[in-house]
Amino acid sequence: MKLPTPSQTVGPFFAYGLTPQQYGYDFSQWYNNKLIDPQQHDDSIIITGRVFDGNHDTVPDAMIELWQRDGECNLFGRVGTGTDPDHRFIFHTIKPRTDGTGAPFVTLILFMRGQLLHSYTRIYFEDESDLNKSDPVLLNVPESRRETLVARKQGSKYFFDIYMQGPNETVFFEIC
Repeated sequence: MKLPTPSQTVGPFFAYGLTPQQYGYDFSQWYNNKLIDPQQHDDSIIITGRVFDGNHDTVPDAMIELWQRDGECNLFGRVGTGTDPDHRFIFHTIKPRTDGTGAPFVTLILFMRGQLLHSYTRIYFEDESDLNKSDPVLLNVPESRRETLVARKQGSKYFFDIYMQGPNETVFFEIC
């Protein structure tokens, strides 16, 4: 187990409260990767992916938060990539619906070592291609980079990898 040190830029002293399992603590966190109970929702989906650094190595200690608005319901989850042996993030949620102004999406917030500020991105869904083509936010992204925001579907799972640098670098948004 690798213990956090004061030289880490993102929350070394708060890790036990945010993603304690990732650091080997024997208690659970307040929020986890299950935004819904999959047994109670016929429309449940799984969103899974990995975070890659500039060397194309998986980041074993990133923290991912997922925010989702679905009609009257706000959903929130948090997971660390160190809680999975393959350094994946996995969220159990429902597929969001469109609000009538664009394509359905979820917001991801990425916290990781080496970042002084967290990064914001969105996940759109490949099986919503018609709505994706008219989404006002997605249309502001250069066409050659839009695919970095679209999760691939296989069955009831969606796969979305985050690339911090390189030719497949994920589009990140500034929040003012």
